Amino acid sequence: MPKRVRLRSLLSLTYFLIFAGVAHAATRVHSFQEVAISPDGTRVAWVAPAENAGGESIGGSAIYVGDPNLPNSKPIRISAVAGGEAGSEDHVAWSPDSKQVAFMSDAAGDGQAQLYVALASNGVARKLTTLTGALVDPAWSPDGKSIAFLFTENAPRRADPLLAMVPETGVIADKVFEQRLAVVDVASAKVTQLSPADMYAYEFDWSPDSNSFALLAAHGAGDANWYVAQLYTLGMAAPVLKPIYKPHFQIACPRWSPDGKSIAFISGLMSDEGFVGGDIFVAPANGGAARNVTPGVAASPTNLYWRASGEILFTENVDGEAGISTVNVTSGKVSTLWTWAGVIATDEFRSGIAVSLASDGRTSAVISHSWKQPPEIWTGPVGQWKQMTHSNPAMTTPWGEVKSLHWPSDGMKIQGWLVYPKDYDPSRRYPMVVVVHGGPATAVHTGWPDTFFNTLELSAHGYFVLNPTPRGSLGGGEKFTEANIKDFGYGDFRDILAGVDEVVKTLPVDNDRIGITGWSYGGYMTMWAVTQTQRFRAAVSGAGLANWQSYYGQNDIDEWMIPYFGASVYDDPAVYARTAPITFIKNAKTPTLLLVGQYDGECPAPQSREFWHALKTLGVPTQLVIYPGEGHAFVQPDHQRDVMQRVLAWFDHYLKPATEN
Repeated sequence: MPKRVRLRSLLSLTYFLIFAGVAHAATRVHSFQEVAISPDGTRVAWVAPAENAGGESIGGSAIYVGDPNLPNSKPIRISAVAGGEAGSEDHVAWSPDSKQVAFMSDAAGDGQAQLYVALASNGVARKLTTLTGALVDPAWSPDGKSIAFLFTENAPRRADPLLAMVPETGVIADKVFEQRLAVVDVASAKVTQLSPADMYAYEFDWSPDSNSFALLAAHGAGDANWYVAQLYTLGMAAPVLKPIYKPHFQIACPRWSPDGKSIAFISGLMSDEGFVGGDIFVAPANGGAARNVTPGVAASPTNLYWRASGEILFTENVDGEAGISTVNVTSGKVSTLWTWAGVIATDEFRSGIAVSLASDGRTSAVISHSWKQPPEIWTGPVGQWKQMTHSNPAMTTPWGEVKSLHWPSDGMKIQGWLVYPKDYDPSRRYPMVVVVHGGPATAVHTGWPDTFFNTLELSAHGYFVLNPTPRGSLGGGEKFTEANIKDFGYGDFRDILAGVDEVVKTLPVDNDRIGITGWSYGGYMTMWAVTQTQRFRAAVSGAGLANWQSYYGQNDIDEWMIPYFGASVYDDPAVYARTAPITFIKNAKTPTLLLVGQYDGECPAPQSREFWHALKTLGVPTQLVIYPGEGHAFVQPDHQRDVMQRVLAWFDHYLKPATEN
């Protein structure tokens, strides 16, 4: 089962969304954090902000269960919190008989989540664990007797490279808190940690006979070593890891076939844990050669589900859209079932396109949203969903129209999304800001806005906003994703510039008023852009990367770099210097604002400071803002607001005449 990332990865900003929020619009939206359909397809459970009887938010999150065939009926709240007060309850998992729901809750009020089981009919909950540490991702055994979950004993915080790093002082030691696979017997509540104490477990799936697991794991610290994780099997009776597959790049989504003979998974070049894309492979469960069943597919599978022993249904990023297809594992025939310019998900804290599928392989539930449609739960046959919830009223969107564009670059077809200015008038000329997504292995989709790095506000302030999907992104097949290996800043930057040219020649965009911004990889590309061209008149780099050579020893996830650069910085420093903005810093003339979190472990603050120091020394207009206590993802609302206020002010100052400000 997929590991949930509790904050969307800003290395992959703009996440799976094209937008990251217009604050006054997003605050009016009722959100859905998770959705799961029961195996028999008769009930749907979801996680949403907790509310009182009057519909007012009371803080925390709550679990609700409803009947998809009676969408107007009042849902039942599933809770371990006394009196239905506020708490944090999530990680929903249905029992095989569809009668019980497992979930995590901090009902004790001490911030420590425990595993509970409740009857879906009345919400009465029973506590199963009394543990200290982080518990995530519960999954019932097929026989319904046990629940497996991932457990990090005595963890000081949950595992997530996006969170603020713990300040380092004194003697620095490599203390590793290993996330292990644990199993609790539902009848006795006995907990057993199965996977070895020296291995970090990332994802797992039960075998159909409930006797074994498919497990993704690696030695060492979890945040960094996901990039070198391998596929193993692990038995319940004799918990010894058996190696099944060592991927060339990364691996995700292990899924055991219904007949127990095979394990399917996705493998490919992935820059961020939880942001999945690659090809689908099938390996014998007892060991042997794995076979790629989707070679050459012009899309990036993101999640997969066995429908029968010979067919896999998978979700995908495809040409800027969300898609669902099937593949016959024998013939390799791929059949497209559905595509859409929006987002479908089962967990809004993850980036991946996904569905919650009932045991019939057809009935499903999703959280669905687009740039026109706020999030709601939809249910029904795959691709033929009907709206189940009606929590968000019709809204007037405060942003302009959104269109998909294509343009040629180096013989390839590049896709991107263009946001028009609000109240667009074709007789006027407008400034434009290019927003480069992070990753780089992610995709841009037109979902309802989130709340951080809200570049959609640029549309509301009279800008065109171009969101290119250059080579290295997901959505065009694995060769397209791999096309920026050892080439950061060259081919991908040409793709971006070609997109700017396409917009300028076809729409009323002022070529002298174009800016560029992005977060993480987008922040790096912003730094790179101002050292390569004078095309951009203003720039804002969020959590950027100035110097790959120094970055290698500063960041907390260095294993991600080896597949992209081909060697460590100590073995081949030249390949790192070739793509470092600092190498070409004396070319920079563009006014540049730099924003970063104080304890960012993915793109450390010294990278932004190094770039700022160089610009300041060279007399280039610049400003550096380091946000106290923040990591790679900003969580404090006042900091989120301040980011966009500064971004808007910077671009308004340099891209708009005084009469427009």
